[in-house]
Amino acid sequence: MRILEVRQPQEVAHLMQEIGVDPYGIKLMVLKAQSYLLRINGLPCIAANIIKQEMLSVGADAALSKGALTGGKIKKTDCLLFGTLAQLNRLCEKLSKQPFGLQNVSQELELSLNNYKKDNFIFCCADKKLVLGKKPRIMGIVNLTTDSFSGDGVLQVTGDRARLPLAGRGTVEKAVAKAQQMVKEGADIIDVGGESSRPGAKSITLKEELNRVIPVIAALVNKIKVPISIDTYKPEIAKAALNSGAVIINDIAGLRNPKMRKVAANFKAGVVMMHMKGNPGNMQKLASYSSLIDELISYFKKAFCNAIEAGVSKESIIIDPGIGFAKSTEHNLEVLKHLREIKILGLPILVGTSRKSFIGKILGALPEERIFGTVASSVVACMYGASIVRVHDVGAVSQALKVSSAITD
Repeated sequence: MRILEVRQPQEVAHLMQEIGVDPYGIKLMVLKAQSYLLRINGLPCIAANIIKQEMLSVGADAALSKGALTGGKIKKTDCLLFGTLAQLNRLCEKLSKQPFGLQNVSQELELSLNNYKKDNFIFCCADKKLVLGKKPRIMGIVNLTTDSFSGDGVLQVTGDRARLPLAGRGTVEKAVAKAQQMVKEGADIIDVGGESSRPGAKSITLKEELNRVIPVIAALVNKIKVPISIDTYKPEIAKAALNSGAVIINDIAGLRNPKMRKVAANFKAGVVMMHMKGNPGNMQKLASYSSLIDELISYFKKAFCNAIEAGVSKESIIIDPGIGFAKSTEHNLEVLKHLREIKILGLPILVGTSRKSFIGKILGALPEERIFGTVASSVVACMYGASIVRVHDVGAVSQALKVSSAITD
């Protein structure tokens, strides 16, 4: 006898094929092998009690507040649902015929389950398409900054030299060589940034940022075949970068600026919308949440609706929970532990843990000593639902992901 460890429905189907189960039976029983725990907040007690009765009727169960069950004074309750996919599908069907707002609950539950199960995406960015989900993808970081927290900035110098145009100092060639090496090591996207977003970082002028990033992007277009991303929250920089050959906007501000949404829509660019409170200068003072994962989901729902309304295609949107941005070490670990829950949005997820301070606090290590921590957290992120990881050390992470994928596939 064995207790089997299975991670995907396909594994269950394969096991049933091995023992000769009828194909129609396989289709039905796969749904019974997938168990879910869902939470619905703020349901009217009468609606919650109907849900509990319907869950019991399909062989599942629901947990409510004691006051909701005993006729207490409370008017609303949170609700936990325990059931297989088959049972939850039957619940959706039953709730679709019920009053008290339960038809809306049915629709949201059905959409959430479908989104959660989705692993494969086609990411559209201008004239390029990237298949996500079949294997973890890597975004390589090219920092054209003087003050990168990770110490890897191509312009890691001080004084007036950092403000001179790039072309005369060999910096373009250095950045191109770095990007080419990353692609050789396994990078699927190259992310070019000219302004540091580390905690407490100060903004630089548009002219300075343009001088840093545009010559490099223009040179990279003819040197690498993978998509180029511009790491900026400024619409003017994004527009110039897209005109120079970039096809993705990586925006730490989550497309909050309507002008940025317009730029993304006009160029049909891919976008990475990150979660952050405030700005890099004050974000760590705002690292307080009543429910971090709920806030992330709410934030991305609003950001997604704003982007779609502005004309950005759903197939062009990736979300990033913003590790290290307005989050403590405990918050960062919570995001990684519960990353799968964000899949309820039905959008590909990018995670950037590379060399960040929470790794340093765990290991007691300087940024340049955090490679192993970066590798470990990147592998975990992909196992928990990330489609892309954004890293400095492409070679090490690429090797680790190949091994972890071979084990989990």
